[in-house]
Parts: sequence; C-alpha cells; structure tokens
Amino acid sequence: MDAGVDHYLVLGLPSGEEGAKLTEKEISKAYKLKALELHPDKRPDDPDAHSNFQKLKTSYEILKDEKARKLFDDLLRVKREQQRRLSERDGKRRKMVSDLEERERAAFAADPSVKAREEEERIARQLKEEIARIRAMHANKGVPTEPDLKSMGVGKESTATGGSALNKEKVLKVSWEKVGEDYTAEKLRELFSKFGEVEDVVIKGSKKKGSALVVMATKEGAVAAIGSVIGHLSNPLLVLPLQPAVAAQFSSAEKPVEPEKINNLVGAGYQSFENSVLEKLQKAAQKRK
Repeated sequence: MDAGVDHYLVLGLPSGEEGAKLTEKEISKAYKLKALELHPDKRPDDPDAHSNFQKLKTSYEILKDEKARKLFDDLLRVKREQQRRLSERDGKRRKMVSDLEERERAAFAADPSVKAREEEERIARQLKEEIARIRAMHANKGVPTEPDLKSMGVGKESTATGGSALNKEKVLKVSWEKVGEDYTAEKLRELFSKFGEVEDVVIKGSKKKGSALVVMATKEGAVAAIGSVIGHLSNPLLVLPLQPAVAAQFSSAEKPVEPEKINNLVGAGYQSFENSVLEKLQKAAQKRK
C-alpha cells in the first residue's frame, strides 16, 4: 500500500496526535460504518468500488494491529516534525529576505540630515538672490538732490551748539515687510551689534512695512553690517547706507557736481522721517559731548 496514505483518514477518523489516542473500539466502530458505505454491493455502478473497499480493509488491518499502528503513528509524528521544521525554515528565510530588503532600502534612502542641510542651503541661496533683486530694483530709483536734502534739514551743521553734523556714513536704513516675525529696537540692536557698537536705533512702523535708522559707532561697523545682516529667513531685512562713503570734496571756487543718485527705499515720506530723526540724533550727540 502507498506509504503516503493516512489510514485514519481512510476510516474517516481524525489523524495526528488525536488519532493516536483513539481506542480499538472506536476504530472498529468507524470501520463498520465506513464498510457499509463503501461495500461493492452498495455501489454497483462504481467501477472503483472493489478497490476502495480493499483499501478500507487494509487500513483497518493496520490500525487494528498494535505493532503496525505504533509504527504508523511514529511515521506520522516524523512527518509532522519535518513539516514543522520546513515551516520554521521558510519563516526564517522569509524574515531574512525581508530584513535584507529593508537594509537595502535604508542604504539607498536619503539621509534626513543631508536632506535638511540641502534644503537650508537652497532657501539661503534663494534669499540672497531675492535680496540682490530688491537692491537692484531700488538702485534704479532716484532720490532728492543735495540741495533738496539740505532744504529739508538733512546734513546741516548744528550751528547752535557749534558742533559738526552727524556722520551719515555711520547711519543705515533698514526696512522689512510686516509679515512673519516683526523686529523691535532691541532685536535690531542685537543683530547689528555683531558688527560693532550701536549708538542708537529708531523705528518707524506702518501696517505694511517696517523701517528704522540704525546708527553705528564707526563707519567700518556700518560697512560690515551692509550685506551681512539678513535677519529672519521668514522676514529678511534690507539694509542700505543712508549715504554712500563716496562723497566728493569741492573747493569754494568749484561748482558742486550733482552727487550720484542713491537708493530711495520708501519714498519722500520716509525721507522726512529720516530728517527729523537725524536732527534728534545730532542734538543727542552734541549733548553727549
């Protein structure tokens, strides 16, 4: 008989560990019921009826014999253990393959720190380009001529105190949009103090644009701050000199040449504000002396 046949199943009984616990009486009862079902007299039209009945009898003879049944139970136990080992091995193999695929994905995945650094560099690069664009745009706009500035009080000598005018080369014009984080005088002083002592900070605010005058202690500090102070990435600062350090000197016999036009950041309204602030700064500077 085929070694792969499960004799318990042929008799309609449970196999494996449960089948090994069956008594001879239970096996005999199952055989009688199955024999009535598969007897050739009950299946005259089945050509395999005789063969199937012989298989039933053979299975019953094996299970009825104590020694044969023990060997058969041992055979089933070995098959079950072998099947279990195969299942465990397949499970381990699948896990190894899964772990290997996961390591490969991790190896080829982008490093989050590298990605974050690249994103930071990209934003900083775009910010510098935007600041350059804004400066180039304002460079094409004119400002009042030197006589106009003097008529508004900017650059006049303080004759009342006998001192000289405030050095405009140390004064910086700062502007920003009213979006994101706003700037206070203390915050501006903190940002610009990295490039030298800050003598004063005066802020003028509006709903859409913020602006301020920052007075540095030295011209060198003002020059160092231009192009270096950016502020918050979400709300960058535009820093320009109040007056470029390129003013030409003229003798009393020479006619003054109209100075090169400089950036006009926020228009005449802001210029008037600058004038009033400069007068106050001049007076404060004379009092300190």
